[in-house]
Amino acid sequence: MTLSEFIWDRLAHLSILGVFAAAAAVFLLVTGTQWGILVILLLFGGFLLLTVLFHDFLKCRSHIRELESVLKGLDQKYLFTECIPKPGSAYEQALFEMLRRAGRDMIERVSDARTATREYKEYIESWVHEIKTPITAARLICRNTDRETGRKLTAELAQIDNHVERALYYARAESPEQDFLVRRTALDTIAAESIERHRSLLIQNGVCIRTENLEPVVYTDGKWLCFILGQLLQNAVRYRNEHPLITLSARRAGSQVQLTVSDNGIGIPAHELSRIFDRGFTGTNGRLRGSSTGMGLYLCKKLADHLEIQMTVQSSEGQGTAVTLTFPAVTDHEHNAG
Repeated sequence: MTLSEFIWDRLAHLSILGVFAAAAAVFLLVTGTQWGILVILLLFGGFLLLTVLFHDFLKCRSHIRELESVLKGLDQKYLFTECIPKPGSAYEQALFEMLRRAGRDMIERVSDARTATREYKEYIESWVHEIKTPITAARLICRNTDRETGRKLTAELAQIDNHVERALYYARAESPEQDFLVRRTALDTIAAESIERHRSLLIQNGVCIRTENLEPVVYTDGKWLCFILGQLLQNAVRYRNEHPLITLSARRAGSQVQLTVSDNGIGIPAHELSRIFDRGFTGTNGRLRGSSTGMGLYLCKKLADHLEIQMTVQSSEGQGTAVTLTFPAVTDHEHNAG
């Protein structure tokens, strides 16, 4: 609060006091009060009024700064009314009590929403683990069917499994601190695991995989990184061109490590690059292919942010796409771990 704002807020009261002072001055003049005495009375009254106003301004400004300090120190801002001191005047106390009741009602609603979200997340995770059993059983049954039918059913089951896994990580992304574990991780191990998980998809679509310089070690959650790479591989397969080739390569950039997944697919239109991480965005290619949910890259970016991995995309329409994951410096993690 500035002094001008304070004066403007009390302008109505000051106007009434001014009218009252003018009326009192006229009355004193009519009753024979000398000009000198009247001027002294007005100066003394004005000085007293300014002193009271300035003291009130300093008090209000100090109180506001105290409240701002309390609010700034709270991680959960909706607890503000529970943490500030009770005001002194009866009017302010009445307002304070109303605000506190409203705040408590909001806290209850937030608590209920968090409980519902947690229960939903637990249900999704439980459902995902349960649904994997019939998916595995169905894959075993496919082995007893003719080769062509089994191949088609296996491909569809792989798509179901990918959607199920995406649902699991979407639920986990809402409270990542309870699920991910950052540790020293070899890129070649994670890349091999991700490629193996999608081996059938890659083979069925005639995709050639090439790996280069994957020896570097990073600090990250291997399970989450494997999911991110899996989504990138699926995208590269979905938007492949003739003679599809996917390259996984790593290089050091100072104290950081960069992992790049590049393909020679159909690429992304330049005007859509800024939106590819938006939730539900499918783009021109996704609508043409008719198999995009717009959730893959959104989840990848969200999980990468939690892992402090910088994720960037370069693409040329008709030439291919390269997604680069820049990992934090290993030395920083070793220092934090120590």
